[in-house]
Amino acid sequence: MNVPVRLGPAELKLIEQLNAVGARAEAERLGGAGLPTRRVESYHYTDLKMLLRNLPDLAETPQAASAPALRVAGAYQVMIANGKVQDAGTAPAGVIVGKADGSALSQRDDVLVRLNSALARESLVLTLEGSVDPVIQIDRRTEGGAAHAASSARIFVADGGSATILETYSGSEEAHVSNHGTYLALGKGAKVTHITVNLASAKATHFATNEYLLADGAQLRTLIIHAGAALSRTQLFPNFAGPGAHADLTGLNLVNDGQHSDITMDANHAVPHTSSTPLFKAVARGRSKAVFQGRLVVARDAQKTDAKLMSQGLMLSDEAEILSKPELEIYADDVVCGHGSTCGAIDEESLFYLETRGIPRPEAETMLVRAFLAELIDPIEDEALHEALEAVIEDWLKAESE
Repeated sequence: MNVPVRLGPAELKLIEQLNAVGARAEAERLGGAGLPTRRVESYHYTDLKMLLRNLPDLAETPQAASAPALRVAGAYQVMIANGKVQDAGTAPAGVIVGKADGSALSQRDDVLVRLNSALARESLVLTLEGSVDPVIQIDRRTEGGAAHAASSARIFVADGGSATILETYSGSEEAHVSNHGTYLALGKGAKVTHITVNLASAKATHFATNEYLLADGAQLRTLIIHAGAALSRTQLFPNFAGPGAHADLTGLNLVNDGQHSDITMDANHAVPHTSSTPLFKAVARGRSKAVFQGRLVVARDAQKTDAKLMSQGLMLSDEAEILSKPELEIYADDVVCGHGSTCGAIDEESLFYLETRGIPRPEAETMLVRAFLAELIDPIEDEALHEALEAVIEDWLKAESE
Protein backbone atom coordinates (compact mmCIF):
# COMPACT_ATOMS: atom_id res chain seq x y z
CA MET A 1 0.00 0.00 0.00
CA ASN A 2 1.37 3.41 -0.98
CA VAL A 3 1.70 5.79 1.94
CA PRO A 4 0.70 9.37 1.04
CA VAL A 5 3.61 11.79 0.94
CA ARG A 6 3.44 14.55 3.51
CA LEU A 7 4.07 17.80 1.66
CA GLY A 8 5.78 20.81 3.18
CA PRO A 9 5.03 24.51 2.54
CA ALA A 10 7.58 24.78 -0.28
CA GLU A 11 6.16 21.73 -2.06
CA LEU A 12 2.59 22.99 -1.75
CA LYS A 13 3.64 26.39 -3.12
CA LEU A 14 5.47 24.71 -6.01
CA ILE A 15 2.38 22.70 -6.90
CA GLU A 16 0.31 25.89 -6.82
CA GLN A 17 2.77 27.64 -9.14
CA LEU A 18 2.95 24.71 -11.54
CA ASN A 19 -0.81 24.60 -11.82
CA ALA A 20 -0.88 28.37 -12.37
CA VAL A 21 1.33 28.06 -15.47
CA GLY A 22 -0.53 25.04 -16.82
CA ALA A 23 2.08 22.40 -15.91
CA ARG A 24 -0.52 20.12 -14.37
CA ALA A 25 1.30 16.86 -15.10
CA GLU A 26 4.39 18.04 -13.22
CA ALA A 27 2.22 19.39 -10.40
CA GLU A 28 0.56 16.00 -10.07
CA ARG A 29 3.91 14.24 -10.13
CA LEU A 30 5.33 16.52 -7.45
CA GLY A 31 2.22 16.05 -5.35
CA GLY A 32 2.70 12.29 -5.45
CA ALA A 33 6.46 12.12 -4.89
CA GLY A 34 7.39 15.40 -3.20
CA LEU A 35 10.85 16.90 -3.41
CA PRO A 36 13.78 14.44 -3.33
CA THR A 37 15.11 13.35 0.03
CA ARG A 38 18.39 11.65 0.94
CA ARG A 39 16.78 8.38 -0.18
CA VAL A 40 17.21 9.58 -3.78
CA GLU A 41 20.82 8.68 -4.55
CA SER A 42 21.67 11.79 -6.58
CA TYR A 43 20.32 13.99 -3.75
CA HIS A 44 21.74 11.92 -0.92
CA TYR A 45 23.73 14.84 0.54
CA THR A 46 21.29 17.59 -0.54
CA ASP A 47 17.89 16.72 0.85
CA LEU A 48 15.68 19.27 -0.89
CA LYS A 49 12.62 18.34 1.12
CA MET A 50 14.46 19.36 4.29
CA LEU A 51 16.58 22.22 2.89
CA LEU A 52 13.95 24.02 0.81
CA ARG A 53 11.44 25.08 3.45
CA ASN A 54 9.83 28.14 1.86
CA LEU A 55 9.25 29.38 -1.66
CA PRO A 56 8.58 32.98 -2.76
CA ASP A 57 6.09 33.99 -5.45
CA LEU A 58 6.92 33.58 -9.12
CA ALA A 59 9.10 36.41 -10.40
CA GLU A 60 7.60 39.33 -12.25
CA THR A 61 9.30 41.51 -14.87
CA PRO A 62 11.91 43.59 -12.98
CA GLN A 63 11.59 47.36 -12.92
CA ALA A 64 15.32 47.96 -12.48
CA ALA A 65 18.49 45.89 -12.45
CA SER A 66 21.28 45.98 -9.91
CA ALA A 67 24.90 46.50 -10.91
CA PRO A 68 26.71 43.54 -12.49
CA ALA A 69 28.15 41.24 -9.85
CA LEU A 70 31.19 40.53 -11.99
CA ARG A 71 32.66 42.75 -14.68
CA VAL A 72 35.06 41.47 -17.34
CA ALA A 73 36.76 44.12 -19.44
CA GLY A 74 35.87 43.81 -23.11
CA ALA A 75 33.21 41.14 -22.66
CA TYR A 76 30.01 41.11 -24.70
CA GLN A 77 27.16 40.97 -22.19
CA VAL A 78 23.65 39.56 -22.53
CA MET A 79 21.34 39.86 -19.54
CA ILE A 80 18.50 37.62 -18.42
CA ALA A 81 16.49 39.25 -15.63
CA ASN A 82 13.84 37.24 -13.76
CA GLY A 83 13.84 34.74 -16.61
CA LYS A 84 13.29 37.35 -19.35
CA VAL A 85 15.93 37.94 -22.05
CA GLN A 86 16.86 41.62 -22.20
CA ASP A 87 18.00 43.72 -25.16
CA ALA A 88 21.56 42.60 -25.95
CA GLY A 89 22.70 45.42 -28.21
CA THR A 90 25.05 44.78 -31.13
CA ALA A 91 26.55 41.30 -31.04
CA PRO A 92 30.16 40.55 -32.04
CA ALA A 93 30.87 39.16 -35.49
CA GLY A 94 29.80 35.55 -35.78
CA VAL A 95 27.32 35.67 -32.89
CA ILE A 96 23.58 35.44 -33.55
CA VAL A 97 21.32 36.28 -30.60
CA GLY A 98 17.71 35.14 -30.46
CA LYS A 99 14.93 33.85 -28.23
CA ALA A 100 12.81 30.73 -28.16
CA ASP A 101 9.80 29.64 -26.14
CA GLY A 102 10.25 27.34 -23.17
CA SER A 103 13.28 25.71 -21.60
CA ALA A 104 16.37 24.57 -23.51
CA LEU A 105 16.99 21.53 -21.30
CA SER A 106 16.47 17.97 -22.46
CA GLN A 107 13.91 15.70 -20.85
CA ARG A 108 15.53 14.05 -17.87
CA ASP A 109 14.33 12.30 -14.72
CA ASP A 110 15.48 15.02 -12.35
CA VAL A 111 13.26 17.34 -10.35
CA LEU A 112 15.27 20.53 -11.02
CA VAL A 113 15.33 19.83 -14.75
CA ARG A 114 11.59 19.14 -14.81
CA LEU A 115 10.84 22.30 -12.83
CA ASN A 116 12.99 24.40 -15.16
CA SER A 117 11.23 22.87 -18.16
CA ALA A 118 7.85 23.66 -16.63
CA LEU A 119 8.54 27.18 -15.39
CA ALA A 120 11.02 28.74 -17.86
CA ARG A 121 8.89 30.73 -20.29
CA GLU A 122 11.63 31.57 -22.77
CA SER A 123 15.26 30.77 -23.61
CA LEU A 124 18.13 32.88 -24.79
CA VAL A 125 19.49 31.32 -28.00
CA LEU A 126 23.10 32.00 -28.98
CA THR A 127 24.51 30.66 -32.23
CA LEU A 128 28.25 31.01 -32.70
CA GLU A 129 29.12 30.58 -36.35
CA GLY A 130 32.89 30.49 -35.89
CA SER A 131 35.60 31.66 -33.54
CA VAL A 132 34.53 34.55 -31.30
CA ASP A 133 37.16 36.83 -29.78
CA PRO A 134 35.51 38.66 -26.85
CA VAL A 135 34.30 36.76 -23.82
CA ILE A 136 30.54 36.24 -24.01
CA GLN A 137 28.94 36.93 -20.63
CA ILE A 138 25.40 35.78 -19.89
CA ASP A 139 24.47 37.84 -16.85
CA ARG A 140 21.54 36.17 -15.07
CA ARG A 141 19.79 38.23 -12.40
CA THR A 142 16.92 37.71 -10.01
CA GLU A 143 15.78 41.21 -9.12
CA GLY A 144 13.23 42.99 -6.95
CA GLY A 145 11.63 41.45 -3.89
CA ALA A 146 12.08 37.79 -3.01
CA ALA A 147 11.06 35.79 -6.09
CA HIS A 148 11.11 32.34 -7.65
CA ALA A 149 12.64 32.62 -11.14
CA ALA A 150 13.53 30.13 -13.86
CA SER A 151 15.83 31.03 -16.74
CA SER A 152 17.20 29.14 -19.73
CA ALA A 153 19.85 29.43 -22.45
CA ARG A 154 20.64 27.34 -25.51
CA ILE A 155 24.09 27.76 -27.08
CA PHE A 156 25.35 26.28 -30.36
CA VAL A 157 29.02 26.46 -31.38
CA ALA A 158 29.61 25.59 -35.03
CA ASP A 159 32.15 23.07 -36.33
CA GLY A 160 35.67 24.40 -35.78
CA GLY A 161 34.45 27.36 -33.73
CA SER A 162 35.93 28.58 -30.48
CA ALA A 163 34.62 30.75 -27.66
CA THR A 164 34.86 31.59 -23.98
CA ILE A 165 31.44 31.81 -22.33
CA LEU A 166 30.93 33.15 -18.82
CA GLU A 167 27.63 32.87 -16.96
CA THR A 168 27.15 34.87 -13.77
CA TYR A 169 24.27 34.56 -11.31
CA SER A 170 23.38 37.41 -8.94
CA GLY A 171 20.62 39.91 -8.19
CA SER A 172 19.12 41.88 -5.34
CA GLU A 173 19.87 41.00 -1.72
CA GLU A 174 16.70 38.99 -1.17
CA ALA A 175 15.77 35.38 -0.39
CA HIS A 176 15.31 34.40 -4.03
CA VAL A 177 14.95 30.87 -5.36
CA SER A 178 16.42 30.64 -8.86
CA ASN A 179 16.53 27.67 -11.22
CA HIS A 180 18.76 28.13 -14.28
CA GLY A 181 19.29 25.86 -17.26
CA THR A 182 21.98 25.86 -19.97
CA TYR A 183 22.25 23.56 -22.98
CA LEU A 184 25.60 23.87 -24.79
CA ALA A 185 26.26 21.93 -28.01
CA LEU A 186 29.79 21.83 -29.46
CA GLY A 187 30.21 21.05 -33.15
CA LYS A 188 33.01 18.96 -34.64
CA GLY A 189 36.40 20.26 -33.57
CA ALA A 190 34.88 23.14 -31.59
CA LYS A 191 36.81 24.47 -28.61
CA VAL A 192 34.86 26.09 -25.77
CA THR A 193 35.58 27.32 -22.26
CA HIS A 194 32.38 27.56 -20.20
CA ILE A 195 32.52 29.18 -16.76
CA THR A 196 29.65 29.70 -14.31
CA VAL A 197 29.97 31.85 -11.19
CA ASN A 198 27.34 31.87 -8.45
CA LEU A 199 27.40 35.23 -6.66
CA ALA A 200 23.81 35.18 -5.46
CA SER A 201 22.59 36.86 -2.27
CA ALA A 202 23.58 35.27 1.03
CA LYS A 203 19.87 34.56 1.64
CA ALA A 204 19.22 33.07 -1.81
CA THR A 205 18.80 29.54 -3.12
CA HIS A 206 20.62 28.83 -6.38
CA PHE A 207 19.97 25.87 -8.69
CA ALA A 208 21.63 25.39 -12.09
CA THR A 209 21.76 22.61 -14.67
CA ASN A 210 24.41 22.53 -17.41
CA GLU A 211 24.01 20.05 -20.27
CA TYR A 212 26.84 19.52 -22.76
CA LEU A 213 26.83 17.69 -26.09
CA LEU A 214 30.30 17.11 -27.59
CA ALA A 215 30.66 16.11 -31.24
CA ASP A 216 33.74 14.57 -32.90
CA GLY A 217 36.96 16.13 -31.66
CA ALA A 218 35.23 18.80 -29.56
CA GLN A 219 37.27 20.26 -26.69
CA LEU A 220 35.48 21.59 -23.61
CA ARG A 221 36.76 23.19 -20.42
CA THR A 222 34.31 23.99 -17.63
CA LEU A 223 34.68 25.78 -14.32
CA ILE A 224 31.85 26.08 -11.82
CA ILE A 225 32.42 28.45 -8.89
CA HIS A 226 29.99 28.56 -5.98
CA ALA A 227 30.79 31.64 -3.88
CA GLY A 228 27.28 32.86 -2.99
CA ALA A 229 23.79 31.78 -1.84
CA ALA A 230 22.79 29.95 1.33
CA LEU A 231 21.89 26.83 -0.66
CA SER A 232 23.48 26.00 -4.02
CA ARG A 233 23.37 23.04 -6.37
CA THR A 234 24.84 22.90 -9.87
CA GLN A 235 24.32 19.80 -11.99
CA LEU A 236 26.55 18.87 -14.94
CA PHE A 237 25.46 16.43 -17.62
CA PRO A 238 28.25 16.06 -20.25
CA ASN A 239 27.52 13.70 -23.14
CA PHE A 240 30.55 12.61 -25.19
CA ALA A 241 28.83 11.81 -28.47
CA GLY A 242 31.74 11.94 -30.96
CA PRO A 243 35.11 10.18 -31.09
CA GLY A 244 38.04 12.34 -30.04
CA ALA A 245 35.88 14.52 -27.77
CA HIS A 246 37.62 15.67 -24.60
CA ALA A 247 36.54 17.68 -21.55
CA ASP A 248 38.38 19.16 -18.59
CA LEU A 249 35.48 19.40 -16.14
CA THR A 250 36.32 21.46 -13.06
CA GLY A 251 34.44 23.06 -10.21
CA LEU A 252 34.88 24.80 -6.88
CA ASN A 253 32.74 25.07 -3.76
CA LEU A 254 33.70 28.01 -1.53
CA VAL A 255 31.55 27.81 1.59
CA ASN A 256 31.41 29.74 4.82
CA ASP A 257 29.34 29.41 7.97
CA GLY A 258 25.73 28.39 7.27
CA GLN A 259 26.17 27.60 3.57
CA HIS A 260 25.36 24.33 1.80
CA SER A 261 26.90 23.99 -1.67
CA ASP A 262 26.59 21.00 -4.00
CA ILE A 263 28.16 20.21 -7.39
CA THR A 264 26.85 17.00 -8.94
CA MET A 265 28.12 15.54 -12.22
CA ASP A 266 26.83 12.68 -14.34
CA ALA A 267 29.09 12.26 -17.40
CA ASN A 268 28.28 9.86 -20.22
CA HIS A 269 31.09 8.52 -22.45
CA ALA A 270 28.85 7.14 -25.17
CA VAL A 271 31.28 6.38 -28.03
CA PRO A 272 34.87 5.10 -28.40
CA HIS A 273 38.02 7.24 -28.11
CA THR A 274 36.77 9.97 -25.76
CA SER A 275 38.47 11.37 -22.66
CA SER A 276 37.79 13.51 -19.63
CA THR A 277 39.65 14.81 -16.57
CA PRO A 278 37.09 15.93 -13.98
CA LEU A 279 38.66 17.83 -11.07
CA PHE A 280 36.52 19.34 -8.31
CA LYS A 281 37.69 21.18 -5.21
CA ALA A 282 36.14 22.60 -2.07
CA VAL A 283 37.23 24.98 0.67
CA ALA A 284 34.99 25.09 3.74
CA ARG A 285 35.04 26.81 7.10
CA GLY A 286 32.61 27.52 9.90
CA ARG A 287 29.57 25.26 10.18
CA SER A 288 29.27 24.77 6.42
CA LYS A 289 28.81 21.88 4.02
CA ALA A 290 30.38 21.32 0.59
CA VAL A 291 29.21 18.41 -1.53
CA PHE A 292 30.59 16.76 -4.64
CA GLN A 293 28.94 13.80 -6.31
CA GLY A 294 30.47 12.64 -9.59
CA ARG A 295 29.66 9.70 -11.80
CA LEU A 296 31.46 8.62 -14.96
CA VAL A 297 29.46 6.22 -17.13
CA VAL A 298 31.33 4.39 -19.89
CA ALA A 299 28.96 2.73 -22.36
CA ARG A 300 29.49 -0.80 -23.65
CA ASP A 301 30.68 0.45 -27.05
CA ALA A 302 32.86 3.24 -25.65
CA GLN A 303 36.18 1.40 -25.94
CA LYS A 304 39.46 3.32 -25.48
CA THR A 305 37.85 5.77 -23.05
CA ASP A 306 40.34 7.61 -20.86
CA ALA A 307 38.69 9.23 -17.83
CA LYS A 308 40.18 10.22 -14.49
CA LEU A 309 38.00 11.78 -11.79
CA MET A 310 39.42 13.56 -8.74
CA SER A 311 37.83 15.42 -5.80
CA GLN A 312 39.88 17.42 -3.29
CA GLY A 313 38.72 19.23 -0.17
CA LEU A 314 40.30 21.66 2.27
CA MET A 315 38.66 22.20 5.68
CA LEU A 316 39.52 25.40 7.54
CA SER A 317 37.49 24.67 10.67
CA ASP A 318 36.51 21.72 12.82
CA GLU A 319 32.80 22.29 12.12
CA ALA A 320 33.11 22.22 8.32
CA GLU A 321 31.90 19.22 6.33
CA ILE A 322 33.12 18.16 2.90
CA LEU A 323 31.25 15.21 1.41
CA SER A 324 32.57 13.50 -1.70
CA LYS A 325 31.20 10.55 -3.66
CA PRO A 326 33.07 9.77 -6.92
CA GLU A 327 31.70 6.84 -8.96
CA LEU A 328 32.68 4.81 -12.02
CA GLU A 329 30.13 2.79 -13.99
CA ILE A 330 32.03 0.98 -16.73
CA TYR A 331 30.51 -1.37 -19.29
CA ALA A 332 33.42 -1.43 -21.78
CA ASP A 333 36.50 -3.60 -21.24
CA ASP A 334 39.28 -1.63 -22.97
CA VAL A 335 39.45 1.61 -20.98
CA VAL A 336 41.76 3.60 -18.71
CA CYS A 337 39.59 5.00 -15.91
CA GLY A 338 40.09 5.91 -12.29
CA HIS A 339 38.85 8.07 -9.48
CA GLY A 340 40.13 9.46 -6.22
CA SER A 341 39.16 11.71 -3.34
CA THR A 342 41.22 13.53 -0.72
CA CYS A 343 40.16 15.80 2.12
CA GLY A 344 41.90 17.37 5.08
CA ALA A 345 43.13 20.47 6.88
CA ILE A 346 45.97 22.76 5.82
CA ASP A 347 49.31 21.02 6.13
CA GLU A 348 50.96 22.09 9.40
CA GLU A 349 54.48 21.60 8.06
CA SER A 350 53.80 23.99 5.20
CA LEU A 351 52.35 26.51 7.62
CA PHE A 352 55.38 26.18 9.89
CA TYR A 353 57.75 26.65 6.95
CA LEU A 354 56.06 29.94 6.00
CA GLU A 355 55.85 31.15 9.60
CA THR A 356 59.60 30.58 10.09
CA ARG A 357 60.13 33.02 7.24
CA GLY A 358 58.25 35.78 9.03
CA ILE A 359 54.83 35.31 7.45
CA PRO A 360 51.96 35.62 9.98
CA ARG A 361 49.82 32.50 10.30
CA PRO A 362 46.59 33.99 8.79
CA GLU A 363 48.52 35.22 5.75
CA ALA A 364 50.31 31.88 5.45
CA GLU A 365 46.95 30.05 5.47
CA THR A 366 45.66 32.35 2.74
CA MET A 367 48.75 31.72 0.62
CA LEU A 368 48.28 27.96 0.87
CA VAL A 369 44.58 28.21 -0.04
CA ARG A 370 45.51 30.28 -3.11
CA ALA A 371 48.02 27.63 -4.13
CA PHE A 372 45.38 24.91 -3.65
CA LEU A 373 42.99 26.73 -6.00
CA ALA A 374 45.49 27.91 -8.63
CA GLU A 375 45.15 24.66 -10.60
CA LEU A 376 41.56 25.59 -11.47
CA ILE A 377 42.16 29.23 -12.44
CA ASP A 378 45.54 29.07 -14.22
CA PRO A 379 44.22 27.38 -17.43
CA ILE A 380 41.90 30.36 -18.12
CA GLU A 381 43.71 32.12 -20.95
CA ASP A 382 41.76 35.39 -21.29
CA GLU A 383 43.65 37.84 -19.09
CA ALA A 384 40.68 40.00 -18.06
CA LEU A 385 38.57 36.97 -17.22
CA HIS A 386 41.45 35.39 -15.32
CA GLU A 387 41.79 38.54 -13.21
CA ALA A 388 38.03 38.68 -12.57
CA LEU A 389 37.95 35.08 -11.33
CA GLU A 390 40.97 35.68 -9.12
CA ALA A 391 39.10 38.66 -7.67
CA VAL A 392 36.15 36.42 -6.78
CA ILE A 393 38.47 34.13 -4.85
CA GLU A 394 40.29 37.07 -3.22
CA ASP A 395 36.98 38.59 -2.11
CA TRP A 396 35.97 35.28 -0.54
CA LEU A 397 39.34 34.93 1.21
CA LYS A 398 39.14 38.49 2.46
CA ALA A 399 35.64 37.91 3.84
CA GLU A 400 36.90 34.78 5.55
CA SER A 401 39.64 36.67 7.34
CA GLU A 402 37.41 39.54 8.56
